[in-house]
Formats: sequence, C-alpha cells, structure tokens
Amino acid sequence: MNQPIVWVHGDCLSPYNPGLQKYPDAPAIWVWDEALIEEWQLSLKRLAFIYECLLELPVVIRRGDVAQEILAFAQEHDANLVVTVASPSPQFDHICNQMELSIAVEVLEVEPFFDYDGYIDLKRFSRYWKVAQNYVFEKLLQK
Repeated sequence: MNQPIVWVHGDCLSPYNPGLQKYPDAPAIWVWDEALIEEWQLSLKRLAFIYECLLELPVVIRRGDVAQEILAFAQEHDANLVVTVASPSPQFDHICNQMELSIAVEVLEVEPFFDYDGYIDLKRFSRYWKVAQNYVFEKLLQK
C-alpha cells in the first residue's frame, strides 16, 4: 500500500509541522546534511539544539545526501509521496527538484512567524532575530 512520508528539515522543527499534522501516521525523516553543516560552520551548540528538537519529534534521523536519503527512506516505506514544508532556502528547491525526478513532492505552507518581505540573513539565528523581534513584539503588544 502506498503512503506518504514526511521530510522534516531545519526550517520547521516543530511538533506543529504541517506535514506531521496532516499525516500524523506517516513515517518521517530528518537528514543531517554534512556539506551544509560544514558550509555554514554550525557550532556544536547549534547542532545540539537541533538534535534536542529532533528528539521531540517522531522522526528517523539519518545523515548524508539529503535527496538520496529521503528517496531511499521513501522506497523502504513503499511511499509514493514526500510531504514537506516550504523553505526560503535555495538548497531546498534543489533537493525538491532532485526528488521530483523520482517521486511526487507536496510542499505545504507554514504560517509565517511574522510578515516581512525584506532580506534577512538566515545563516545565524541572532541575525534573523534582530529583524524579527521588532515585528513579533509589536504584534504581541497589539493583542
């Protein structure tokens, strides 16, 4: 029987991930992308934070080439669909394009944390938060 799998990535490490919510019984996967970790020079503290988040989620954790690992996971589960959440990352588009050569991919939208259409440097949370905090606190004060 064909079923979907859910790909959880770093832009939606939440139990409220729309993919996990829409398909609560589907197998889910996270893939450590070692090339990306090295390129972004993620600190041990950041990696530990991500890992702690993953421990709260119903995911299988793997490492390697993201698209290849997801496709192998899909094949192991006789899946006909990969479900994930949208991401602003150009790498995300590349991974989805690679997978779509072999399997259908459903990309769900996530409610944005705040409305902003300018540039934000996403390599470090502190840079993101420097922009986001003004919008988030403004929204909270309006309530």
